[in-house]
Amino acid sequence: MKRVIAIANQKGGVGKTTTAVNLAASLAATRRRVLLIDLDPQGNATMGSGVDKSQLTRSACEVLLGECELAAALLPIEHGGFTLLPANQDLTAADVRLLTLPIGRETKLRQALVPLRETFDVILVDCPPALNMLTVNALVAADSVLIPMQCEYYSLEGLSALLSTVEQIRAAVNPQLEIEGVLRTMYDPRNNLASEVSAQLQSHFGEQVFRTVIPRNVRLAEAPSFGRPALLHDRESRGALAYLALAGEMIRREERAKARGAEAGGGAFGPDTDGGAANDSSPTGQAIGEGS
Repeated sequence: MKRVIAIANQKGGVGKTTTAVNLAASLAATRRRVLLIDLDPQGNATMGSGVDKSQLTRSACEVLLGECELAAALLPIEHGGFTLLPANQDLTAADVRLLTLPIGRETKLRQALVPLRETFDVILVDCPPALNMLTVNALVAADSVLIPMQCEYYSLEGLSALLSTVEQIRAAVNPQLEIEGVLRTMYDPRNNLASEVSAQLQSHFGEQVFRTVIPRNVRLAEAPSFGRPALLHDRESRGALAYLALAGEMIRREERAKARGAEAGGGAFGPDTDGGAANDSSPTGQAIGEGS
């Protein structure tokens, strides 16, 4: 089933872009056709994919403003195996211009995706760290929302605001919008607060919390400076293996949902029950600690 997944959290520094780039590469490694859309004016997903954002002639800005077709702005990321809609600081101007439109400003991305939506198995949208018109466009275009978050107090507060926005979008314009899952990032099982917040998340969201946990990891942090996903920077690193495990968990969810013949109740990537390789509830929880 074709899916558009917005990777969103208005709190910065929680691993949205790291998740977007590495999940795109990991899903592509399973022979899925993946489109990664950079919808953040910082252009970090663009740079992390090995594209110089200062040299773009067409980007997400022109697509949102209707100045070019989506297909004309796409770039193949051959080393990553996925396709990219790049972005740079021009998106800030697009955000302002969208606010001046009297109608249809929240559906620009959804309309732009229509001609190519069936071309890709998964479309990932890296959202900016703000609940602005760019994020609203992503949520309106999406089938589901993947929420990366650190296991700390302020992240819980930010999560509440995002869930409120999702409910508003669902009620107003996109009733099919679902929560894809909550992904715990930069996780260190030696941190008592992280363990407490993780337990709260699992208690509140249940199976919507991915069993796969993304660790604090040196290779994940340094891979963007080389312009490539961690999977290509150091395939055996804990960070790369964690994102491969996340991709595997999502695929298993999809396969079980298809086997049940259910298209509702958790989305095409419905709840996982056997867990990923990086699972904080396993006795090998120390394996996802900080390191290479």
